[in-house]
Amino acid sequence: MFDLLSAKQAAQLYACLTLIVVLFQFALAFGAPWGSLAMGGKFPGRYPKKMRIACLPLIALLTSWAILVAMRAGLIAAEVGSTLTILVWIVVALNTAGAVMNLITPSKWERIIWGPVTLAMLFCSVTVALS
Repeated sequence: MFDLLSAKQAAQLYACLTLIVVLFQFALAFGAPWGSLAMGGKFPGRYPKKMRIACLPLIALLTSWAILVAMRAGLIAAEVGSTLTILVWIVVALNTAGAVMNLITPSKWERIIWGPVTLAMLFCSVTVALS
């Protein structure tokens, strides 16, 4: 099932999907009125200041995940050692949690928009981890 894409293709798709999520988080951080599309819709409209600030570490975390996936797939030069393999499986676990949260959220639009995105990210990260 996970051989629909090569590891490099999966990593490229993962990077593209991550970019979409990162841009969304930047928009939230800078005051876009899209709070109903995140965090279960708890903050409809513009995020409060603390939540906008909280987007920034999330952006860094998501970016680091994409870099790890790209390294594991060989898109970024790196020796694929046991540490990198373990880290990619941690990314898979975190993507699993993210997909579950986006699929069970009370926010209808979060389920519709981010459910498929996070499932695709999970699929891509598993494909790379298994390669």
